[in-house]
Amino acid sequence: MSAASTMTTPRHARPASAGPAPGRRASWIPNGPMITTRHMELRKRRGLMIALIVVTIGIPTVFLVVRLLAHAFAPKSYGPAGGYDIFTALVVGVLFVFGFIVAAALGCTAGSIDLTEGMFRHLVVTGRSRVAIYLARIPAGLAVIWPLVAVGFTIVCAVCVFAAPTQINYDGASVPAGLSSAGLQSWAAHHVDEVLCDFDYAAPTPANVPCGNGPGLGPGAVIKLPPGVSVPSASPAAERAEAIRVARQDYPGYHKLFLYPSTSLMVKTGLWLELEAAVGLIVGVGLGSLLGQRTVAVILMIVLEIILTPIFSRARIPHLINVQRGLVGLATAHLEPAALPAVFGGDMGGSVAANHGTSLLLPESITVAICVLVAWLVGWTALGAWRMARRDA
Repeated sequence: MSAASTMTTPRHARPASAGPAPGRRASWIPNGPMITTRHMELRKRRGLMIALIVVTIGIPTVFLVVRLLAHAFAPKSYGPAGGYDIFTALVVGVLFVFGFIVAAALGCTAGSIDLTEGMFRHLVVTGRSRVAIYLARIPAGLAVIWPLVAVGFTIVCAVCVFAAPTQINYDGASVPAGLSSAGLQSWAAHHVDEVLCDFDYAAPTPANVPCGNGPGLGPGAVIKLPPGVSVPSASPAAERAEAIRVARQDYPGYHKLFLYPSTSLMVKTGLWLELEAAVGLIVGVGLGSLLGQRTVAVILMIVLEIILTPIFSRARIPHLINVQRGLVGLATAHLEPAALPAVFGGDMGGSVAANHGTSLLLPESITVAICVLVAWLVGWTALGAWRMARRDA
């Protein structure tokens, strides 16, 4: 046997086995390096990241800092910076609406960034699945927007809890918080004038009760008496009994008020806001990929959230109600925690206590709302992936 025949093949001459196999490279499931690359591309866009931080963190932080300073320097003129009312105002008025818009802007950017920067051809020639290239943008975008929303919401929760007022202002009266029904009735028995002058009830206020606008002119005076008929006076015992009755009647409304949001409400609200951001991002990725550019896609998403959804969520159009129920914004609104005021101006009168669960939003069951959300997420993901697969490189 010759020496040449006994020589082993050099290691460097063997067929290389490192690297992904052709089957894995063509898989439609994105791997970790693909997602990390997409995430880095989004984070390096400084203008976009600054806009996301300003909206999700900057706006609520500046608002709360101004309220903290105003209350510190003029506590009699400006109320506490925290509490349940501030929490609901920031969540419904700022974080919900603008969180969706910035998430949609991020999604539209992620869905069209490869085309606008001329990198799509280079991605295709690598042999990677086009569907995997598209799907990698969704977790990459969520890794950007979810932490920002979480940080902004955490700041709101912290201030609203630690800077909350110490007494509830219910119908103009300063009432201790956390009373039971019996406790509120006991408090009312010792604060007859405040109850009969400030609480709402369907009876005329006794004439001898000294209210702010004069005797007998409190909120209880809602019944019009015939001309020439005066409101009779009442004995102290009768006034006390009437105050206890009013307190018992108004307890459901009082029970819905909080000095600061409960832990369960904050957890539910945080998950709801993250869901809204995820919907905006995924729909934005699909729309950006479908149109192949960012500007028009962002404008369409803003119009959907600011103009179309508020209108069609409240207006009942004959023969189109089922189409209106297909709006993703309405579906998300119906998944809102019950203790928050309805979004898109869907409250009857404004406050949670005054609404008693009544909403102006188009009625929709939770099951239908979940089905609409799933349809939007799956549908726009499929449209975006289909357009990516069919686009010329």
